[in-house]
Amino acid sequence: MARYQLILAYDGTQFAGYQRQAQGRTVQGELEAALRRLGWSGKAILSAGRTDAGTHAEGQVIAFDLDWAHSPDELCLAMNAYLPEDIAARSARLTDDDFHPRFAALGRRYRYTLYCEEVRDPLKDRYAWQVWPGLNVDLLQAAARMLDGTHDFAAFGTPPRPRSSTIRSVSQAGWVRSEGEGLIFTITANAFLYHMVRRLVFLQVQVGQGRVSLEELGEGLECQKPQMPGLAPARGLVLAEVIYPPSGSLNRDK
Repeated sequence: MARYQLILAYDGTQFAGYQRQAQGRTVQGELEAALRRLGWSGKAILSAGRTDAGTHAEGQVIAFDLDWAHSPDELCLAMNAYLPEDIAARSARLTDDDFHPRFAALGRRYRYTLYCEEVRDPLKDRYAWQVWPGLNVDLLQAAARMLDGTHDFAAFGTPPRPRSSTIRSVSQAGWVRSEGEGLIFTITANAFLYHMVRRLVFLQVQVGQGRVSLEELGEGLECQKPQMPGLAPARGLVLAEVIYPPSGSLNRDK
């Protein structure tokens, strides 16, 4: 018996979220069903975090204990043979027996995509949010710069447990242009509050459209002043990467 870690990608469109539920199709449920076909008998796999219904991932990390007589690469192939088309194991490795993908993480990086067009584009809508009127990109960048550093993000999300800390440290936040009229927001932090990224994207869009001022956004960061209610749609959000120490568990090979 050994502990393995997998890096996963999935299209969240048809899932009721990552976490297993009594009702509804979930990423965890599909993963555990595939593992059982390989002889896994555990109660629950470990994960780096739970994504919302409709949210995608290209760097989700899970871990589990398995009696597997073959190589990690063969484990990856075997998982993909049993997983549905909207989930794929990108890599598999042996890891330390006490490795937990959530608690060992130093940070996470998320990516959010939107496009500014007056008419909705069905070919983009699965993975991006249509925003109109268009956005002032200079204001977007100014808003993103305000997020860098350590702040109390109580006005931008809820903690995982009641009365737990809402202070988070953001090491990178910014916008870049993509093809056509697209814009991509990336943010890296040591941890995130529930709905924090979607709230931040929504409010930055309001800033870019002139509906919320930079000063108002700053008051949310500095003194936790309540902000305009709203969330960016889940479909534009991707868990891009979970960050671990350079010499950590993810570097162990069989």
